[in-house]
Amino acid sequence: MSVQTNRTESLEESEVFHILGNDRRRAIVQLLAEEAGQVDVSDIASEIAASETDTTPVPNNLYKSVYVSLQQTHLPQLQEDAVIEYDSDSKTITPGPNFEDVLQYIDGHGELQASVLQLHLACCIVGLAIIALAGLGIPLISSIDPVLSSVLVLLIVAASSLYRLLS
Repeated sequence: MSVQTNRTESLEESEVFHILGNDRRRAIVQLLAEEAGQVDVSDIASEIAASETDTTPVPNNLYKSVYVSLQQTHLPQLQEDAVIEYDSDSKTITPGPNFEDVLQYIDGHGELQASVLQLHLACCIVGLAIIALAGLGIPLISSIDPVLSSVLVLLIVAASSLYRLLS
């Protein structure tokens, strides 16, 4: 792969999956997201090494192996794809322009999207229940027009989708 120093275009989905297909690159993105700012490469290497071993303290040879693989392979890949910005002098990384594109595919970072889907499901269930109960002739609910309730449910779902799209 050729080195791109100033990538301006977004990542394709296949590129994101390639990036996240490696445990260490996925861990880098997760750790950087948790810190929400600048992270030392040595801290990331320590965290990854600790997750890869059952012994405490982490064996020094494992830490060195992780640190070298980050320096030689994973950080350059993430920098090339503009997922991170790597300062080789201070040995720190910060999120790059494409960081959010990758982060959205990691478990636990799509919670807002899941809550919107739950809201949509709840609205649809309530709307269907109103229509069903109105059809059964339940006294108070049968006075509600089923078409009007359907339209209201669809408007709520559409409005929340539009809000999520614009935010």
